[in-house]
Amino acid sequence: MTTGRNPPRFKRSARKFRRKATAIKTGAASVGVGITAPPATPPPPVARLVTLPRSLPAPVAILSQDFFLVDSLDLAPRLLGKFLRRDEVVLQITEVEAYRPDDSACHGRFGITTRTAPVFGPGGHAYVYLCYGLHMMLNIVADKQGVGAAVLIRSCSPVSGLEIIQERRGQKTDKPVLLTGPGKVGQALGITTAWSNHPLYTPGGLEVLDGPEPEKILIGPRVGIEYALPEHVSAPWRFAIAGPWISAPKNTLRPP
Repeated sequence: MTTGRNPPRFKRSARKFRRKATAIKTGAASVGVGITAPPATPPPPVARLVTLPRSLPAPVAILSQDFFLVDSLDLAPRLLGKFLRRDEVVLQITEVEAYRPDDSACHGRFGITTRTAPVFGPGGHAYVYLCYGLHMMLNIVADKQGVGAAVLIRSCSPVSGLEIIQERRGQKTDKPVLLTGPGKVGQALGITTAWSNHPLYTPGGLEVLDGPEPEKILIGPRVGIEYALPEHVSAPWRFAIAGPWISAPKNTLRPP
């Protein structure tokens, strides 16, 4: 899948880079600010409607698993405008990429391994992997059990929990730079690879909530997959809500 690496706007010192790398380790319950492992046991059943801050239409429904049991190319644009919720933090999904089972850029191309097993699980589960030893990349598994497809969450906009997001990101800003890039999304949510295979359609932990359909969608080729076959590099499987909350490069996105 995509590397998700955003070109730095300035050079980081080696010391700062090492601090960030040390702060994010897989599966640790105390890594970085607000980063925790998923619940050890599933929470007890509760109502499927949750009450969210006034900035969202409330109550908002948690999407059922059926929503995710479709081809990743169908799921990707449908995820735009939906909400990711983890405790006090709520993000709205603004940019995604689809990865298919016959895709030379998909982790599923390696078959089922300890790392990629969640990709082959049923739709609606999380697949989190570590990129460059630093960035936690959140994917949402698509389609039926055994297919091996997912949608990468590339960018979001903040809805609630801004101070927590800023603290985790180490940036006191509410500008798009805060959440435009898949590594930034993972950091803002405080997740690790321990969240892989977590069901996103059950209350508690990390959830995907229903949201409004975007007025205008842009499409284009995916980012950072130069290693893939040419037909997959150029495939327009990147989807975004037109606006500022999109990662670079933006000039490759066009109306469908």
